[in-house]
Amino acid sequence: MGHNPSIGTRRIRSKITSCWPLCSTCLTPDSMKRKSPEPVVLIETPAPPTPQTAERALRESAQLLEPVARWLLQNGVSYGALAVQLKAVFLEAARHELLKAGTPPTFSALSMLSGVHRKDVRTLEEAEPGDTPLARRAQGIPLASQVYTHWLTARRYRSRDGAPKPLRRTGPGVSFDSLAREISQDVHPRTVLDELLRLGLVRLDGDQAVPVSRAFTPHRELDEMTALFAANAADHIAAAVHNLSSSSAPFLEHSVFADGLSAESVALLQRTAVGLWRQSIDKVVAEARKRIDLDDVAPGGPPTPAHRIRYGVYFYSEPTTEPVAQTTGPAAPANTTTSAPRRRRKP
Repeated sequence: MGHNPSIGTRRIRSKITSCWPLCSTCLTPDSMKRKSPEPVVLIETPAPPTPQTAERALRESAQLLEPVARWLLQNGVSYGALAVQLKAVFLEAARHELLKAGTPPTFSALSMLSGVHRKDVRTLEEAEPGDTPLARRAQGIPLASQVYTHWLTARRYRSRDGAPKPLRRTGPGVSFDSLAREISQDVHPRTVLDELLRLGLVRLDGDQAVPVSRAFTPHRELDEMTALFAANAADHIAAAVHNLSSSSAPFLEHSVFADGLSAESVALLQRTAVGLWRQSIDKVVAEARKRIDLDDVAPGGPPTPAHRIRYGVYFYSEPTTEPVAQTTGPAAPANTTTSAPRRRRKP
């Protein structure tokens, strides 16, 4: 492991991680005066898991999952639906780890490693290929989505032309209350309506709930964009996981972080990053095409097994929300990190 020099910062309670290629270079007035550390390999040998590594991984996983949770909630997916999906995800990951270690993936071994109950392991393992939780989505469909779909498809809630009817929010007979309660008695219809309003699927016209769209499924382009987003993010995280846990050659996984910037500076830096990305992608694509052609005509034909690569870059910015550290006041408690005070700008 390389050294990890402490860097004075404006509002960053972190350090330059002196490793390559898994690192984050922090640019601040003090750090820019210093020479960048020499890159070193992060992991020399994979370490066996311990209670400490488990605690650290679980703690940091919250930061990884936070933007995913926001994205899921924005699309109407609740925690319960994700929990159902995660059983199959953990089971597949456990199978991969067992096979990598040369251990037969028995029900007991899968249950022990994944933490998924053995009964659920058996159910998932014995399911037909098209009947897995990834394909059998009924359990994972949020309640609001089920109610809206029922509204679009049930005859009593549609007019003669097939369009979903505007519904009175409450009252006897056909109403939004009756619609919601046909799907679930456990959640109050008002809560379901609030969620549909948040998702932009319903609007209120006086005392009536009016459906905004006659379709709940996303457009094909959005489907493709979502699939691409998932593939890109998954490979990015996979590269970092490899670097943290493998003794083989590390992958490129490097970022630059800076704070104390104006909106104009952020816009300029984004334009700079996009310009450099275009130059970079042109070179990588040209080289990839060349290598594909060479591999195709190599003795013996195309390589077996064939490998895949993904090369990408990202740029992200948001307003900083952490309060500026105070220069005066009571001493910080032990085992805490205090930010350096932000410099005052000259008028």
